[in-house]
Amino acid sequence: MIREGINFTRHELSDLLKAWLVLSLAFAILLTGPKFSLLFVKHLMISAFTVGAGFLLHELSHKFLAQKYGCRAEFRAFPLMLAITIFSSLFGFIFAAPGAVFIGGNISSKKNGQVSLAGPLTNIFLAIAFFSLIVFSQSELLQLVGSLGSRINAWLALFNMIPFGPFDGKKVWNWNKGIWVTFSLLSLLLVFLF
Repeated sequence: MIREGINFTRHELSDLLKAWLVLSLAFAILLTGPKFSLLFVKHLMISAFTVGAGFLLHELSHKFLAQKYGCRAEFRAFPLMLAITIFSSLFGFIFAAPGAVFIGGNISSKKNGQVSLAGPLTNIFLAIAFFSLIVFSQSELLQLVGSLGSRINAWLALFNMIPFGPFDGKKVWNWNKGIWVTFSLLSLLLVFLF
């Protein structure tokens, strides 16, 4: 039986931290190259905020909604995928699938679809929020944060809506094809706009 509220284990918190750090490092390498410099540190901090926010809030939205529905939900990092994330960044692209929230318990197709949609929906909201920094800020740094944050989160939403295998989109597709089409098209539109 799950206790009331949101529960985390130490292992889960450690895995979330590892995945966040690896994604931040990979994007900094992609933006700057693997050579240490002040620009690298700047991109590492921006990546930790933009990519980190997108990744963490995406995964936590799955966890929170699943636990609200009375299920066990815990994030687990995949060590091999963490290594692939860093390795791919050295070659000018990022294959980012550092882990997933594993859900246990009795859950209907509808609730499972809703839990799965929570992640990409979070990225859609973040993409729009980061884009507002470009529109409303005069600061070059905030505009850079807004540009990277809006593009990364739009791509994360679209990528996760793939209706195949373990992706969120597969569970949303199985639950409601109309909702899948709506949020996939919205994600695609944001990718093109940002």
